[in-house]
Amino acid sequence: MTVRTLILLRHAKAADPDDYATDLERPLTARGHRDAAAAGAWLREAGLQPDAALCSTSVRTRETLDELALQDVPVIYEHRIYVGPAMDTLELVQQSDASVQTLLLVGHNPTISDLSDSLAPRALDRGLATSGIAIHRFEGTWKDLEAAPLTAQHTARG
Repeated sequence: MTVRTLILLRHAKAADPDDYATDLERPLTARGHRDAAAAGAWLREAGLQPDAALCSTSVRTRETLDELALQDVPVIYEHRIYVGPAMDTLELVQQSDASVQTLLLVGHNPTISDLSDSLAPRALDRGLATSGIAIHRFEGTWKDLEAAPLTAQHTARG
């Protein structure tokens, strides 16, 4: 059986919603850029190099992904990650290519925290903060993913 790793990352700190016409347009703050870069550094130090990434279509998730400074990672931008809910997002993960062993998912709360909790109930102390990372590992195929222990968590601050 193949061991697979799912990296769940909540986007970094975003600008105030009152300053933008739509929520999708909200960019990262200066702190958000620093925190997202710190998340990328933590992933590299932990030896977690994704083979592929799924990312919400919002500006703040795209900027978070860019700040991770990952090398040669194919990305699928999917609006369904923005709208949730967790079970719909899980279906996207389950559609991942069989060749992918480590998958990064960059999204929003409550969806990201709810997905982590559905894979490993009560494993997170509380929901993921901005730039929060939850690492889940399991043996099997993406299409059969229903549960995966939480093996690490981190909140990146730059």
